[in-house]
This record gives sequence, structure tokens and C-alpha cells, in this order.
Amino acid sequence: MRSRIEPMTVTPTNFQDRPHSAWGFHHVRELHPTAQVWRGVGPVWELPQRPADLEGVAFQGAGGQPTTLAAMMAEPVHDGLIVLHRGAVVFEAYGSGMRPRDPHILMSTTKSFAGSLAGILADQGVLDLKAEATALAPLLKGTAYDGATVRQVLDMRVGLDYVEDYSDPACDFAYMDAACGWRPPVEPGAPDNLLDHIKAIRSGPAHGGVFHYVSPTALVMGWVLEAVTGESFAELVSRLIWQPMGAEFDGDLALDRCHRSQTEGGLNVTLRDLARFGELHRLGGAVNGTQIVPEAWVHDIRDNGDPDAWDSGTMADLMPGHHYRAMWYTNRSHPHRPVMTMGAFGQSVYADPVAEITIAKLSSFPNDGDAYFGEMARCFDAITQALHGD
Repeated sequence: MRSRIEPMTVTPTNFQDRPHSAWGFHHVRELHPTAQVWRGVGPVWELPQRPADLEGVAFQGAGGQPTTLAAMMAEPVHDGLIVLHRGAVVFEAYGSGMRPRDPHILMSTTKSFAGSLAGILADQGVLDLKAEATALAPLLKGTAYDGATVRQVLDMRVGLDYVEDYSDPACDFAYMDAACGWRPPVEPGAPDNLLDHIKAIRSGPAHGGVFHYVSPTALVMGWVLEAVTGESFAELVSRLIWQPMGAEFDGDLALDRCHRSQTEGGLNVTLRDLARFGELHRLGGAVNGTQIVPEAWVHDIRDNGDPDAWDSGTMADLMPGHHYRAMWYTNRSHPHRPVMTMGAFGQSVYADPVAEITIAKLSSFPNDGDAYFGEMARCFDAITQALHGD
């Protein structure tokens, strides 16, 4: 069933809010300028179908009540969920009027694409992880990012005085949302594009300290990749990941009003292609005999994040026992050490190489949707238990 939200009620500055997000999140190209992420003309990475009886998998719901996978997916904030086990699709469901061919905004799951691109370009000798980011991207010189290395940018260990609190409509991040054109201006004269927003960010502690999650840091990473290659982020995703991976559909990348790439949250892809991206990493960066993301980079994501930086950082209370490396999360407290991405309003990829499971989730959670993130984590755990056991 298509969404009951009337498209004419959705605007560029309310599309993140319920109920408008139920339509807006899979119609971004109709609301904002975008660049094509071309899938190319090569063969599609086929995902065989092997349905499993998962509808009754039980876990604790967002409100603390018992629920099942089928009941969760019937709620209007869940736009799509797909489960791969040993490379085959065992469960796939859609909501909010989404169809398999519809691209959906990834929000901060976009950051993990930047992290994987960095690994590819570092392996090719194009990107120096020890170099200062602003030396590679001169348009950023004179900003609070001066002196931060590419490695520090990748791992969100840049010293900034910046507050990213999605519940505060006047925090620093709210100014960034407005600079994207995704919210009305916070105040007259505030930056109306992403570069000016970055220039306004204040310096903080020394670089290389604790983990500090700041979305503009992923903009810096993406723009560094553009600077060292001379290609746009959309072109890089297409050439280095989308085409060799065998994506089924084109993607889109949102741009600001100055046509700069929103590399922190602007990718839009289909659910199946997001699952392919996750499965690529579960398989060590290779598919069908082609190494796309260096295997050593994938292992580095799982093994080499700094636990102390995480435990002293800004998300330790929300996700204890994790670490952050190259814009991916790893659950180091789990015996399987699964890796995952996380995007606002419930966008995620979860890859467990031990259980041979990849899950991709697209959502339109409300602004105060922390309880739904907890439900999503318990859902992923319950699916893994059902398919693999401990």
C-alpha cells in the first residue's frame, strides 16, 4: 500500500518530521538537489531468495512490550528491513509505501561509505592517512579542522567545541541542518550552506583525544576525498563501490544550495543495495572474486578502534562496549564483533561475519525515537539468535 501522506504537505524543511518523513525519506530527489550515483551497465549482484520463517521472532518492543518481527514491521515508522543469511535473502519487508526500487535517505549511514572509500583510496596510494586534512582540501584551511590528520577525522577524534543534540533546536547541529536547507534558518544571517557552517565551527581540545561524534567531520572527510581525486563523492561511490559491487539501482546524493556534496548524511539508496553494501563488508570487502574494499581495511574496522577513546567519548552511555573506526561502529563486547552503521531516524546496516548474517534497516522514526533504536538492536540480536544461535 502506498503512503497516505499527501506529497503536497511535505516540504524541504519538514521532510524529517513525522508524519511527513514517511513519504519524504524515499522522495528526497523531489525535495532537494541531488547528484546521481550511477550503477553502471554491468551485471547485478544477484541475491538468491531462501525465505525463512522469521515473522514470529520475538523481542522487546520500543514501549517495553513483547513484540515480533511481523508486528514491528506493521508499525508505520518502519520503512524496510531485509535479512541476508549466507548470502541469501531470508526476510524482506517494506512499509510507508516503499517499494524495492525506491531509494531512501541513509542519514549518517552515509558516513560509512566515506570510511570505506577512504580505505580504497589509501590502499591505492591516493590518500595519506597521516596527512593533515586541510592540507589536502585547501578550501577548509583556517577552520577548526586545521592540524587534524585524516586518520583523526576518520575516527571522529577531532577537537571541536560543537554540540550535536538532535533534541535541541538551537544547538550547533541545528545550524547545520539549516545550512543543508533541511530546516528553516535558526536565526537571520546564519550560514545557508555547508562550507560557511564549517567555517563557523569553534576549536576545542587538542585533536586525537576522545571520540567526539560531529557530523560536519564527515563532510570534511568526504571533501578531502573529492580534493585528492578530483571527483565528486557521488562519482567516487559509483566508480569504486556501486559499479564493481553490482548495485541494482542508481543512488542519489543530496547537495546543499551551492551544490556541495552532503557526505555526512545525503546518500539515498534502495534497501537491497544497502544490504549488498553491508554484505560486501561481511565478506571482507570482496564479492564474486573482486576485492573492492581492502580486506585489511575491513579487519582494521573490527579490530583497531580505540576502546579508551570511545569509553571517554560522547556515545559511550548510549552504546557501551563499542568502538568507532573509519566511520563504522564495532560491538567489541559481542563475541562475534559485528560491525554496523547508524543513521538518524533509524537507518542501519549490521554485518556479523561469524553468524553469516547481514541486516539492512530503513526507517522514519520520530525525532524523539531513542526507544526505537533500542528496539532495533534487540531485533537484530533476536534475528541472529534465530538463524545462528549463540
